Amino acid sequence: MSWGAIGARTTESQLHRELASGTSFPIGFKNGTDGSVSVAIDAMSSASNPHAFMGVTDTGLAAIVKTRGNKDVHVILRGGTKGPNYSSEHVKAAAQVIIKKRSAPGIEGWASIMVDCSHGNSSKNHNNQPLVVRDICAQLAAGERHITGVMIESHINAGRQDVPEAGPQELKWGVSITDACVDWETTVGMLEELNEAVAARRKVVLEASFSRPAAFERLHAEEAAPAPEPASS
Repeated sequence: MSWGAIGARTTESQLHRELASGTSFPIGFKNGTDGSVSVAIDAMSSASNPHAFMGVTDTGLAAIVKTRGNKDVHVILRGGTKGPNYSSEHVKAAAQVIIKKRSAPGIEGWASIMVDCSHGNSSKNHNNQPLVVRDICAQLAAGERHITGVMIESHINAGRQDVPEAGPQELKWGVSITDACVDWETTVGMLEELNEAVAARRKVVLEASFSRPAAFERLHAEEAAPAPEPASS
């Protein structure tokens, strides 16, 4: 596995936090179902520290498991009962709290935020996912650096279906049996938009890193200005 996520209903679970502290891959914690980001940030703090808890060995024996803590944890904004939370204001507010929590003496914290384009952020309507991506792309193109990933509920064909009473053999091919998804063609379009937005962000960040201080620009302008003509007697 290269990445994992803890859902909104289990982010507060101490067991899940302990398990996340011992994984060798990044873990994302979703905000609570009410939209609260604080529970996800608390989960990050817990999982990033060492833990000792009752577990099972490879041979099935009960044992005390000790973990070193997982520093590669992050928040997933997925919206909630109070509405979406993918806007620039929501991202910046979450980033400020995360940075404050993760900062240490002499070390400035960093906020890594993933945005879930589905669930509460799409108002549980899969057709709204491209709209969420469009807003995220605008943030990326403007230079937003705290957004490090997105989640998209995608399948071969759009929508969802229940398992027919006649059995799974009657299922439509390539249609989700859980949450409603966007189809593959829509997914490709969303990924292409994200690709362009990330390229734009790189350009903005690169230009900002090479920008000169205002004092230097003023001095350069003064040196380049033509010398005043001598006054005539």
